[in-house]
Amino acid sequence: MDRFHLLKVFIAVAEEQGFAAAARRLNMSPPAVTRAIAGLEQQLNVKLLNRTTRFVRATDVGLRYLDDARRILADLSAVDEAVTGINAEPQGHLAVTAPVMFGSLFVMPSIVRYLQLHPKMEVSAIFLDRVVNMLEEGIDVGVRIGQLPDSSMRARRVGSVRLVLCASPQYIQIHGLPQHPEELHQHTIIASKAGNNGLDWRFPDGKTIKSVKVKPRLTVTTNDAAISSAIEGLGITRLLSYQIAPQLASGEVKILLEDYEPEPRPVHIIHREGPNGSAKVRSLVDLLAEQLMNDPALN
Repeated sequence: MDRFHLLKVFIAVAEEQGFAAAARRLNMSPPAVTRAIAGLEQQLNVKLLNRTTRFVRATDVGLRYLDDARRILADLSAVDEAVTGINAEPQGHLAVTAPVMFGSLFVMPSIVRYLQLHPKMEVSAIFLDRVVNMLEEGIDVGVRIGQLPDSSMRARRVGSVRLVLCASPQYIQIHGLPQHPEELHQHTIIASKAGNNGLDWRFPDGKTIKSVKVKPRLTVTTNDAAISSAIEGLGITRLLSYQIAPQLASGEVKILLEDYEPEPRPVHIIHREGPNGSAKVRSLVDLLAEQLMNDPALN
């Protein structure tokens, strides 16, 4: 049986976690799907799937094989597109992910421009404040803030952001500027639960890391709420610099304790395709990279 067909069947079973669901997805009969998986495991002489009466799950070996199978089929699709001429004009569908605020402020303008340039394309923008498993969730392009773990993804660095303290000029005028992180205990704190901010704020202090456990007067669940509260003069909040870029530019907030900021966090565009990937991915990555690399808020 054709190996590429077997890979497609295996991917469907692993992703759907069932033979019947995979059969419906592939428009095959359940017995044909079962025979294909049995034939693949026999060829490889390994067990790729654990089967029970209730579910089907990939084994550890199967999970590694699943990643490789997805990459192989993606590469094959890109080669086919290049040969048939599809590479000349992006068409089809892409799924893009980014953190919520970053996506709204920095990614959406590129997506809109991309769709205007390529009328045969459709895009799903999935903005979430959590790390998305792009392989499992079928995401083509993502933006990640922070150090990247080792993975099979291709990454393109496009800038960096800072973790900063900020407050409004009105608050600073009334309450003064803190000179050291320890002085934050004397100030009103606004804490955002969005992302991974937490209440244990760490600051580099010479060769050591100073930990300040803050007691917020106001705790909010979104960064927008923290920003608006700071603008109103309530207190000091801690956010990533890109999240307050418009307010910094307008002078509505100012950055505090710059000498105690952690190292900037890198911003990368990541995607699943190789250097000769499909035109739809390459053109979006190139457009997004150009915009981000030229944005003063990220560089």
